[in-house]
Amino acid sequence: MNKIWIRGAIAGALGATVLALWFLIIDASLGAPFRTPALLASSLMGIEALETRPGLIAMYTVVHFAAFILVGILATWILAKMETAPSLLLGLVLGFILFDIVFFASAYITGLDVVAALGWVEVLTGNLLAGLTIMGYLHMTGVTRPVTWVESLAQQEIVREGVIVGIFGAVAVALWFLVVDVIQGRPFFTPAALGSALFLGAEDLAMVEVTLWPVLGYTLLHLAAFIAVGLVATVVVREAEQKPPLILGVILLFVVFEALFLGLLAVVAEFLLGPLAWWSIAVGNLVAVLAMGYFLWIKHPRLQEALGEDPFDKTS
Repeated sequence: MNKIWIRGAIAGALGATVLALWFLIIDASLGAPFRTPALLASSLMGIEALETRPGLIAMYTVVHFAAFILVGILATWILAKMETAPSLLLGLVLGFILFDIVFFASAYITGLDVVAALGWVEVLTGNLLAGLTIMGYLHMTGVTRPVTWVESLAQQEIVREGVIVGIFGAVAVALWFLVVDVIQGRPFFTPAALGSALFLGAEDLAMVEVTLWPVLGYTLLHLAAFIAVGLVATVVVREAEQKPPLILGVILLFVVFEALFLGLLAVVAEFLLGPLAWWSIAVGNLVAVLAMGYFLWIKHPRLQEALGEDPFDKTS
């Protein structure tokens, strides 16, 4: 247990350092060194004006490193329990998790949209670098057998199943937003708004066109993205049949959905982050996860045996 604590703490500290250096470089390039920690520290303390006091920045730095050390320890413990080797894919997954935490936690605790304030690309890139650093260190210091993701992807059957799973998820989340839009008296507003931003350069609600082409264009992009996620989810579940870390699959699905949709909004349609409430985004993606997860569950009886009684079977 002590080894897990030590390895996790070091991994987390390294991830925190990489993220801090990343934003230091960005801040310096803008001619405002330490702008990011000052902004986050000010919002955390409820200070409206941006203050760059050394004490305030030092306080946030301690919180920053403590949070990442906790993340590193937790990641190390989970990997040890699942007997799964750290990998590049898991580093990316962890980066997406960190991105989601930043988005939701900052909005809930401070009321500040950190993603918008610091830039979506910068925040996501920094967290991906931190996630890769943490997993990279754990990989170099670990002894667990690597999981053969590439071998699994090579199977043609996985491609077929992944496409079907992706379609299930895409339809589920599309129906959810259709219901939300209809209830709010604006059918097809969500795909039309995203399509207008992507293909027509819409920058505010007045420029949104609820017409066929923006809706159709976004729907096709939406479907392609979910098929890609479905392929990854299928690989995860097939690996789980041999060694059942199903929780990894659930986390992977959820964070990819969240980061994909939030990232798309932040990049091309930041003006929608108000009209499309964060809770509706989270619920929509959760609906997709449940739809995809249920399909994979009933398609893989060996996974059911490995994990125990089927929770969806009400007759047992």
